[in-house]
Amino acid sequence: MKADGHMLNQKDGNREAFLRGLLSPSCLPDSGRMSAVRQQAKARWDSIAHPLGGLGKLEEMTAGLCGISGAPEAVDLSGKALVVFCGDHGVVSEGVSQSGQDVTRNSAQAIAEGRSTVGYMASCAGAEVYAVDVGISGSRFAQKELRTGAVIDRKIAGGTANLLTGPAMTEEECLKALETGVEICGELASRGISVLAAGEMGIGNTTSAGALAALLLDLSAEEVVGRGAGLDNAGLKRKKAVVAGAISRVRGAVPRPDVLRIMAEAGGFEIAAMTGLFLGGVRYGVPVVADGVVSLCAALMSVRLEPRAADILFVSHEPAEPGGQHLLRALGSEPILKGGFHLGEGSGAVCLFPLLDMAMAVYRDAPSFAERNLAAYRHFEEERAL
Repeated sequence: MKADGHMLNQKDGNREAFLRGLLSPSCLPDSGRMSAVRQQAKARWDSIAHPLGGLGKLEEMTAGLCGISGAPEAVDLSGKALVVFCGDHGVVSEGVSQSGQDVTRNSAQAIAEGRSTVGYMASCAGAEVYAVDVGISGSRFAQKELRTGAVIDRKIAGGTANLLTGPAMTEEECLKALETGVEICGELASRGISVLAAGEMGIGNTTSAGALAALLLDLSAEEVVGRGAGLDNAGLKRKKAVVAGAISRVRGAVPRPDVLRIMAEAGGFEIAAMTGLFLGGVRYGVPVVADGVVSLCAALMSVRLEPRAADILFVSHEPAEPGGQHLLRALGSEPILKGGFHLGEGSGAVCLFPLLDMAMAVYRDAPSFAERNLAAYRHFEEERAL
């Protein structure tokens, strides 16, 4: 990170040292403490006067939030933020999207100004929105400091190269994007943000996400590619062919376990920065909510790079893109929402915020069976043993 001097001199070539620098020291409790706190939170839920497990995954998520905090008391979720990383993709030249790259810049400005779909949703959820340019083509935005209301300049390059014909990014660019995500997580954590959502905007990035999912999970283009923001049949066929070509090119050049190389070959600046945001959650002890298929690719890469990223990861919804199901299985996560969302921008992730607020309110304030003079429910396994 800039502030801590962790940016690796690439001539050293020591990626492992770079990643250790990004993740160390970590604010997360150790695994044993997190597990113990989750069990205490589950016991608290079982004591509340309601059917055992009545709120299902929300109870699990509440326990997970307590585990991250290191204490079984209710977690203050008043500091919410959505970070939308924005970047362009050279593969758009292959006709994989019905929109041009100018839409990325226009949408980033609308997101920053609260005029996009997710802006209205985030306002209802009480979340701040930060739009960050990490790879939009064209000139730099003027705003350098991290704040709402304007697109923040963290540009690494003006869009990726065409992933069909060569690496989308250099490894140095990829690492810098990772660092940017970690850094932004740290900046927001220092301001009292207690839960983040990971969003993205980038015309062509579902093509990149499809290639990444296939490469990470050993799948074909047919299994992962969908219509993205909206393609006709001819466009979908062309997109599948492009992803298949990219898969073939990268598989011939990169060993499958090398996540960083795969990210650089087929990813995007906004995808790498989102991966860094999840890794930042590990370093700063901040829960991060994943959105759709592009965000889930970033989440999976963060877990592959640092398994403890799974401890801070919360999955919001089931993406409409075909690759989403494969990514969810690989992450071992079952989403709480299923609405056919394919908007991007972090819109699905923001939908989870009010649900977490409601669950935490019950966890914090609801009376116990004892306080209502009621006999507590017992788990079925306990009754069967009697």
